[in-house]
Amino acid sequence: MAPSLDHQVANKKVVLGLSGGVDSAVAAILLQRAGAEVHALHMTNWEDDDGYCTAADDLQDARQVCEQLDIPLHHVNFSKQYRDQVFEYFLDEYRAGRTPNPDVLCNREIKFGVFRDYAKRLGGELLATGHYVQSDIVDGHGTLMKGADAGKDQSYFLHAVSSEAFAESVFPLGDLQKNEVRQIARDFGLDIHDKKDSTGICFIGERPFREFLSTYLPAKPGPMRTPGGAEMGTHQGLMFYTLGQRQGLGIGGRNDRSEEPWYVVAKNLDDNVLVVAQGEHDMLFSNWLIATDASWIGMPPDGLDEGLRCKAKIRYRQADQDCVVRTLADEQIEVRFDERQKAVAPGQFVVFYDADRCLGGAVIHQIG
Repeated sequence: MAPSLDHQVANKKVVLGLSGGVDSAVAAILLQRAGAEVHALHMTNWEDDDGYCTAADDLQDARQVCEQLDIPLHHVNFSKQYRDQVFEYFLDEYRAGRTPNPDVLCNREIKFGVFRDYAKRLGGELLATGHYVQSDIVDGHGTLMKGADAGKDQSYFLHAVSSEAFAESVFPLGDLQKNEVRQIARDFGLDIHDKKDSTGICFIGERPFREFLSTYLPAKPGPMRTPGGAEMGTHQGLMFYTLGQRQGLGIGGRNDRSEEPWYVVAKNLDDNVLVVAQGEHDMLFSNWLIATDASWIGMPPDGLDEGLRCKAKIRYRQADQDCVVRTLADEQIEVRFDERQKAVAPGQFVVFYDADRCLGGAVIHQIG
């Protein structure tokens, strides 16, 4: 269990990432109550003024929270760093036919990267955020643990952050449930106590995904076929689809087929073919995966050469899955699951756990 917030922050200058949402606002309240000298830092990562971006409204909400709490607000623009370190990666992955998760990179490169460096220049002794995770220092190394609210736990998205960053960070919401957080905001009289949680990728917001992506990458329509080669229609571009996708395929009822739903089961980049199949097709499932670019929180765990038994997630909100992880040549790792996994998508992340402790993760490269 992580140490108490009072023990972590009392009489220390803490720089809090304040987004303008209810979670980081309540984190500010709890830090103040714990005796910290709180400074709020609001960052802008995306500047397109196209009607979908809520950056201006979020900054105004952050200002209002700081006025209510009487804490200073600093504002910094990381748009260039975000485009260079996160958005270009996002586009490169889609060009390669994969399904990236830019939020993982945003946490590592921006929130616990350049943002953390900026917080230090402000004199911050600790960095704080409104993430639903917990951290501790074990044997001199920062660790990451799941948040108490299983439905809001965000350790999946923070698995690539360094141990050094966790040693210098605090997470005031880690032992709370979401309903408790909203109640604290309501009791304090914050106007944003019922503000809707942000969803999706920050730079896309509520806009149609295809519309957004096609402004940066040219769409290349092509054939949609079954594993046996039967033509089922035309896809709008492989980048718009992910393995396991069911919605948006445009395959209506057919007299020569059953009424089972259709799924994307493969993408053939060489021939620009989207492969689709009905029902629980074998191609939807994987027994193993190969992953690259592993990020471990601290040193890699013992036992990887022989095979480490642990738990893993291949997507956010998935229940922990039993597996064995071992190292391969060329710094790759193999993950073999006890039970077949549905719709494992290359480009996404596999994240490893020992009970509630997050060990790290890696990028899914190949499935089988």
